[in-house]
This record gives sequence, C-alpha cells and structure tokens, in this order.
Amino acid sequence: MKRIIKFFLRNVPRKYLQRMVRFAVMLVKPLYLGDSVQCPVCGKHYRKFLPYGYVKSRSNALCPNCLSLERHRLLWLYFQRKTDILASSKSFLHIAPEICFVSRLRKTHLDYKTADLESPWADFHFNIEDIPMADESFDVIMANHILEHVDNLDKALSEVYRVLKKGGCAILISPINPKREVTYEDKSITSPLEREKHFGQKDHLREFGTDYAQVIKQDCVEIIEDKFIDTLSDEEKERYALIHSPQTTIEQYVFVAKKK
Repeated sequence: MKRIIKFFLRNVPRKYLQRMVRFAVMLVKPLYLGDSVQCPVCGKHYRKFLPYGYVKSRSNALCPNCLSLERHRLLWLYFQRKTDILASSKSFLHIAPEICFVSRLRKTHLDYKTADLESPWADFHFNIEDIPMADESFDVIMANHILEHVDNLDKALSEVYRVLKKGGCAILISPINPKREVTYEDKSITSPLEREKHFGQKDHLREFGTDYAQVIKQDCVEIIEDKFIDTLSDEEKERYALIHSPQTTIEQYVFVAKKK
C-alpha cells in the first residue's frame, strides 16, 4: 500500500489526485476497520490509518474517511479546545483548502471562503502573492503548507497580512526541519530532483528551520508559536495518531500571526 500511494503522489498532478482520491479510499476502507485510532475531524475510527508521504512514506498517517493527516487532526483539536473559531461568525479565507476541513467548516457559523491556484473545490482561484481582495477583508486566514512553495515569500506574507483585519489571525503552518537552525533557500536550484534533495520535496523552494517564527514575522503582526501538542496526553497522541517524537514535535506546533 505504501508503494502504491507514494507512486500516485509523486506522478499524478495534484488537481487530478484531488478528483480521484475519494473513490480510491472507498475501495480500501473495509481493510482498515477497527478501533485502535480515531480521527477527531470526522469522528471515524479504524485499526490504523493509511500510509502517506511523497518522499518517505509514514505509517498510520491518512484517515481513510476524511483524508486528514497528522497536522490536520492536531489543528482540528486546536480549533476545538483553544479557540472560538468553529462557533463564531467570523469571515474566514482558507487558501489551498484541505479536503478534510472544507465541508466541516462550511457547516459552521463562519463566513467561509476557499481559494487556490487550481483546486476544483475552491471558490476563488489566485496566486497567494497577488490576492485580488480588499485590505482587511478577513478575520481569519489559513494557509497551511503553502509558504515552502511560493516564489516570493515576503510578497506572499505581505498579501496575507494585507487582507487580514486588525485583531485577526492567520494560521500559517509549514514543514520545518528541526535540525536546521536557519531557513535554507537557494534560487539557483531549479531542478525538481535537486529541489527534492535540498528542500525535501521536488516542488519546494525552501526548507524552513527552527527560525520559522522569525521568518514569517512582519512589522504588522505578532507571531504566536503555540505548543498545543505538548498539552495532549500520550494516550491522545496515540489515539489520534499524531507525530510526537522529539525530532518532529516542532513541525506540529501551531503558528499564528496576529495582526496588530
């Protein structure tokens, strides 16, 4: 199963994967029936989750029902336990929307909009470096695992913060290499294979280090590095299949930019 999923992730364009993935997981669901793990996003339980990973396949990662990954399950628990977002009527822009969240966020009181370059279920299509919306349009913006892909990081951040209302927050989670102290970027590296070697994935343009909070900060925002995962018990981490080894914990912190 690991090899099959890895092959499709590496060789099928994202927009086509998004269209076929629900049908594909329906075929394998019966193989995972059980009650060892549970997804807090959709509430379903299984004997284990599906493997997932572009480069290194992780066991027990992908929910067969809603397609949540470890970071999605952690973030949903964060929404439920540490924020009022799910019960509010705030304006919410979800950039590069994760499929596990879309239908659930649409059912809340949020004024919820989605945006992406090409996703078939997005309400708007645009580049995050040039957001065609007015200043201070949204109370909440979420753009996860996006900033490692953009050409101009500062411009992308400036656009996100521009359309964020004062007092609003932007949830910006990205993959972080906990062994790298300083974010690594080299614009001369353009080959997909070289990018995978240097940045961890063929479509990544940089690899963030433990300085991530400083990298995404601009004068108009305060960066909150919430170590929410540390508040969970070991039993919860196992039940929800969250990454929690000492080497990967920082990747699971929730980074929030609050506009002053």
